Amino acid sequence: MRFIIFVISALILAAILGYFSAQLPASRLIWGGLALAVFAISFLKIELGLYVLIFSMLLSPEIIIGETAGGSLGRGVTLRLEDFLLVVIGFSWFAKNAVNKELGLFLKTPLNKAILFYSLACTLATGFGIMAGRVDPKTGFFFVLKYIEYFAILFMMVNHVRDADQIKRFVFCLLLTCFIASIIGVLQIPAGRRVSAPFEGEIGEPKTFGGYLLFMGAVAAAMLARAENTRTKHLLIGLIVAIIPPFLFTLSRASYLAFIPTLLVLGYMMEKKVIVVGIMLILLALSPLFLPLQVKDRILYTVNQPEHRLQIKVGDVRLDTSTSARLRGWKDAVVDWTRKPILGHGVTGYRFVDAQFPRVLAETGIIGLLAFIYLLYSIGKIAIENLRVLKDPFFRGINIGFLAGYTGLLFHAIGANTFIIVRIMEPFWFFVGIIIVLPSLERTELRRLSASKAVAAKAPFGPRNYLPSR
Repeated sequence: MRFIIFVISALILAAILGYFSAQLPASRLIWGGLALAVFAISFLKIELGLYVLIFSMLLSPEIIIGETAGGSLGRGVTLRLEDFLLVVIGFSWFAKNAVNKELGLFLKTPLNKAILFYSLACTLATGFGIMAGRVDPKTGFFFVLKYIEYFAILFMMVNHVRDADQIKRFVFCLLLTCFIASIIGVLQIPAGRRVSAPFEGEIGEPKTFGGYLLFMGAVAAAMLARAENTRTKHLLIGLIVAIIPPFLFTLSRASYLAFIPTLLVLGYMMEKKVIVVGIMLILLALSPLFLPLQVKDRILYTVNQPEHRLQIKVGDVRLDTSTSARLRGWKDAVVDWTRKPILGHGVTGYRFVDAQFPRVLAETGIIGLLAFIYLLYSIGKIAIENLRVLKDPFFRGINIGFLAGYTGLLFHAIGANTFIIVRIMEPFWFFVGIIIVLPSLERTELRRLSASKAVAAKAPFGPRNYLPSR
């Protein structure tokens, strides 16, 4: 009977493939085949699908679909390979949960309530914006879908991780992806342009790459400070050395600003915090002596730009046109928010604002902003509470690095839409999922070790040392 079902299924699949082969171009067939392969791999073992997703985060091309009619952007909706991969992996995850209901679709986490509130605020604001004609349906749909995609990463991580070895593998792949992206960034420096993330298309986004490198560099630095293995320390040093040049040559002032609180949080979390923070402050004060000329010029350009009518003056200081435009954007967003104070203009229903918090306020109103702040608060609370309970050096290193990088991203968001940028948020939400499960994993490891010792103690000849002699 099984053989007959197999033969019939194979014939049906062959007929479907034959039909589409005759109707669709070869490129779509290839993409469809890859999607089916990823779906099958993820259905059999979701961990393999997550590895594919990790490497696609910074190493995948972008695809433009259509033009936006809303005021949010002056270009098309940008979708990358990892967006499609995430949808495919997500469907396989849903399918696997439908087959095996014991897996659980959404485990209870400290972020569930905050995620629900923020998702509802974005959906309602955009829905009302579409009905009022302020939001283009296609554009609004894809942007809200992107926001929800990030939360799917979190839930897949939390539902899947079962032991510390998995965490180590995921973190290794995340850091390896960062290393490859950094090397590609280093190769861009001789061209004389601002360094951007790989495969960004014709118009790069150096600020995005700067925020990503800042976050990943903070994680690597904290892990280095807590590492006990010499080989691990050497690998992390190599990664940090690879990150520094492309980070500097992004020439992103938002990233430079965010670097200062990130560094101070890292120093404060060290054992000899007073000495470490003092050294860091001295190095920051002396940094103009050894920073590349392009970096110093970029920073000084904020106040040294030739006089222009669009500049804003603060006292006797004239701010460059880019900084002035951001300040005007903050002011205009707050003024225009008063016209739609409850749910705002809808996601993509307001003109482009290159700063996270005024954009959230203008697009989703006071309800959306409060939900967003509650989400950010809940994330920070988890990381801070972990500091009191985590003892394992590896786990503490990840948690400290996340907290420092997260602090930096909050400052990065002053001059960028940090918390909706896919190439920053996908690795960020991977790490959010990791820090959520760290305490339970550590408790599991401790119980396992206690049980092993108890069994060894009851052995006929008492506990034995199975470690190789030195």
